[in-house]
Amino acid sequence: MHLSENEGIEGNRFVVTGGLGFVGSALCLELVRRGAEEVRTLDTRISSPWSPDLQKSGVRCIRGDVSQKEDLKEALRGVNCVFHLASYGMSGKEMLQSSRIDEVNLIGTCNVLDVCHEIGIKRLVYVSTYNVVFGGKEIVNGNEFLPYYPIDEHVDPYGRSKSIAEQLVLKSNGRPAKKRSGVSLYTCVIRPAAIYGPGEQRHFPRILSLAQMGLAFFKVGDDSVKTDWVYMDNLVLALILASMGLLDDIPGRKGLPVAAGQAYFISDGSPLNTFNSIINPLLKNLDYDVPRFTIDVKHALLLSRIFWFIWMFLSPWLNHPWVIGPLLLPAEVYKIGVTHYFSYLKAKEELGYIPMVSPREGLEKTISYWKERKRREIDRPNIFLWIYVIGGMMSLFYTAFLPTIGLLKWLNTLGLLIFRSVWNLRLVFYVSVLLHVGEAIYVWFRSRRVDPLNATGWFWQTFLLGFPSMKLFLKRARQA
Repeated sequence: MHLSENEGIEGNRFVVTGGLGFVGSALCLELVRRGAEEVRTLDTRISSPWSPDLQKSGVRCIRGDVSQKEDLKEALRGVNCVFHLASYGMSGKEMLQSSRIDEVNLIGTCNVLDVCHEIGIKRLVYVSTYNVVFGGKEIVNGNEFLPYYPIDEHVDPYGRSKSIAEQLVLKSNGRPAKKRSGVSLYTCVIRPAAIYGPGEQRHFPRILSLAQMGLAFFKVGDDSVKTDWVYMDNLVLALILASMGLLDDIPGRKGLPVAAGQAYFISDGSPLNTFNSIINPLLKNLDYDVPRFTIDVKHALLLSRIFWFIWMFLSPWLNHPWVIGPLLLPAEVYKIGVTHYFSYLKAKEELGYIPMVSPREGLEKTISYWKERKRREIDRPNIFLWIYVIGGMMSLFYTAFLPTIGLLKWLNTLGLLIFRSVWNLRLVFYVSVLLHVGEAIYVWFRSRRVDPLNATGWFWQTFLLGFPSMKLFLKRARQA
């Protein structure tokens, strides 16, 4: 397909559901750059890190939920093309909230299709997932001829819901508009690989949080495992090409859009080992420890099912920020531990898709982003140091000042064995507190010159942790 880069964009109106997200916002900005008359987002969030850029570019941000048909009617009125990116349950504790997953991914998609039909919208591009055909069995250089993975065998509600939704979208292709004679809805599906790039919000923040806490100590699967990734700009290009592939007024096509009713795998085209080629280089560049141990898929699945079982008891509170996500879940084990990659040949031949950004360039940009972001934040010790220092100070205080409690009698005995007397215990506690205060004040004064935006944070962290925090600050100061 050879069209101008603005074909079907200039003078047209677009809606991007989930448009305040990582990919959605990039897509909106690219549509504006290519001359779209109007770009709207529909998102449940009031704002996101990309909101200022969207507002500056004139993107109209509408707050609403795809599971509410009235919200969709308001957002979609008068548009020419819809990019349906809104979804729920891709990673972390969201994967456990099956009712919300079905509400957004199934009911939401049905609502989008119904409103497109009622209003008479001509183009709908749906963002799906590899998981519609992948469920834990190895796939090498797969293509769009692969059958859907059996619905009742999906290991998570996200993959199941996206599979059903995708099939609904494709079956709706060619559906005549309810109120506009001669107008039909043309649909297609983009199945992206794991997405990466500067500002990615799902995979890397979670990985880096675990690494910072010292909990990223194992990897899943051996070095021969290969999977696909796709850089954000490459995915945005594919989405725009897909929208062009749904145009029915291109000379020579006889009114038959090339992409209508089709699904496309989209990736960088370079299958790689997630740990060796993505995670380890990222962690090394950020001065975090890389995973030292390897767990095979069988044992990782057992561990992930234990996490699933435990976290299901927390289901009433999963939306609360104080409930952290599980370390690993079954679908994630398959995603990183089992080889599965696909050819983008169909997208190349029918849409003209060729990745603009190489994996090497994409990773370099991603690492640069995270290095800059890390420089703007406080360096934190791992969770084991927090437990050691805070636990030690609390133990000192208890043994030095509080009456003996039955279950903790051993702690009093240990304290007296080491320090010989209660007076010595109290002296050690007082000296420790004074050292923490002194170190905190010293760090605060120096950080006002070296890292003024985080001076208060450095003070309180050093007050709590003492020397481990000061050591991290001094390293930051030397690099400034």
